[in-house]
Amino acid sequence: MTWSKFDSLAVSCQLLAVSCQLLAFSFWGFLRKRAISYQLVAISFGGVGGFLRKRAISYQLVAISSLLSGCGVYSFSGTNIDPAVRTFSIATIQNNTPQGPAYLTQRFTEDLKDYFQQNTKLKIVPRDGDLQFEGSIVAFDFAPASIQQVDGVDQAGSNRLTIQVRVRFTNTKDDKQSFEQIFQNFDDFPASRNIATINSDPNAVRTTTTKIITDIFNKSVANW
Repeated sequence: MTWSKFDSLAVSCQLLAVSCQLLAFSFWGFLRKRAISYQLVAISFGGVGGFLRKRAISYQLVAISSLLSGCGVYSFSGTNIDPAVRTFSIATIQNNTPQGPAYLTQRFTEDLKDYFQQNTKLKIVPRDGDLQFEGSIVAFDFAPASIQQVDGVDQAGSNRLTIQVRVRFTNTKDDKQSFEQIFQNFDDFPASRNIATINSDPNAVRTTTTKIITDIFNKSVANW
């Protein structure tokens, strides 16, 4: 069997990954032992016990951090992004429904970009990012959520705004993480509010779109 340069590189990368994991476990073991030593000394000496206990806790925290991170990327914010991923791009998310406010396309697209910039260290690029997002708003429905009788007449107890967004996500570094999915969420409003008052209130619509953006984020980079 003939090995190509790419095969040799792949094996080298795998060996490097294993070495990093072994190093992380080794370093974790060293720090854990050091933390235990400080704890034992703290028990023996009352006067400096507080200082030593704090030092022991510090070593334990560093040990846990090194074990979790290894040679990859781990974030306590919940993201799980490969170190090879440096950039992301988001194409304009068009509103393909006859409903919804005129600002919906721009607002949703910009809010999606802002969310990734605020919650990751990735750099946004105009196109061809390591992570690529494209899609469209496919449903913007406003309908009664519950019916109640008033003087024998059926009336809406509340109205529900439902938004659906179709997203195509491409991970150029790991295609197994790529997907195409419809994300949906909703919010209920008092019956006194109609679609016109909802569309004229950016904060009302944003409450629903923010939940969808959070779901998109979790699906693409948090692996939820």
